[in-house]
Amino acid sequence: MLSKLEDIYRRYCGLSEKLADSAVISDTAEWAKTAKEQAELSEVAQKYEEYQTAQTRLSQAQDAIKSETDAEMRELLETEISDCTQMLASLADELKILLLPKDKNDDRNCIMEIRGGAGGEEAALFAYELYRMYLNYCERHRLKCELVDISETELGGVKEVVMNVSGRDAYKQLKFESGVHRVQRVPETESQGRVHTSTATVAVLPEAEDVEVEIRDEDIRVDVYRSSGAGGQKVNKTETAIRITHFPTGIVVTCQDERSQLKNKDKAFRVLRSRLYDYYNSQNRSAYDEHRKSLVGRGDRSERIRTYNFPQGRVTDHRIGLSLFSLDNFIMGDIEEMIEALAVAEREALLAGEE
Repeated sequence: MLSKLEDIYRRYCGLSEKLADSAVISDTAEWAKTAKEQAELSEVAQKYEEYQTAQTRLSQAQDAIKSETDAEMRELLETEISDCTQMLASLADELKILLLPKDKNDDRNCIMEIRGGAGGEEAALFAYELYRMYLNYCERHRLKCELVDISETELGGVKEVVMNVSGRDAYKQLKFESGVHRVQRVPETESQGRVHTSTATVAVLPEAEDVEVEIRDEDIRVDVYRSSGAGGQKVNKTETAIRITHFPTGIVVTCQDERSQLKNKDKAFRVLRSRLYDYYNSQNRSAYDEHRKSLVGRGDRSERIRTYNFPQGRVTDHRIGLSLFSLDNFIMGDIEEMIEALAVAEREALLAGEE
């Protein structure tokens, strides 16, 4: 580990010197590229500096105590040795975590898709509650949500909602939400008070860049049509909605949220790129999935990942066996504790794999 840290630290120092070079400063693209790489290494480099400082202090104290005869000074040096030893152990653990392989998609924006599953209208209502839950969470964490497409039901539920989430580490914060979410409660339409079980599916896809996915004109068909809604004023009288069909994969994307045909087309292509990026990457993802299988599931959208039990006020994530008895707050967007627990569990699994 130490040799790897030395290499990273030397690279970081070299990049810092490069950023001060007048030739690099005058080249905007090269400066931005260098600054980005330096920023990516900065946390590890700074933590390694702390480690080196603690190691120097420990060595100095160990050397000094060998020849020290004064009892009071020996006691102070022993305390210094003990403190530095504990600090080095703590810093070593932190550095191990920082050196873990990063998910290349963590700092990307993402596409979130929520659909009602089994359970008819109750499933659609639950899907809408999940949609509101994620909107509230994103607002708390300064993530911007941009609606792409929504298909509503007459009773206020949603058959499907697609939105773009942008902001710092958007995908990293939401990636564990992919999967089947199950709700257990008494629906408002249930006259005999029986608890029903319904489901909704959530998919979180990293947003792809233009250069990462090639979309050829001959592989797609773009249809324009009138947007629809639950009825009344929500029905658009002009043809602004967009449907894109990708023939090689069979993927279909629709967007009808904007009144502008061009804006809808742009949003639809962004979703298509992300779905294609996910589609092509998933074909080579078996090894990565196997690594996370026991911890956070396969994320294949056919697996139940979480249960929301309203009679007990409980939400349980089945991937890590964590139950929280704060469902009222959770469904309003207070999901940070669950997200952090999933991130910690993945980190522990990666650390176990490194040992």
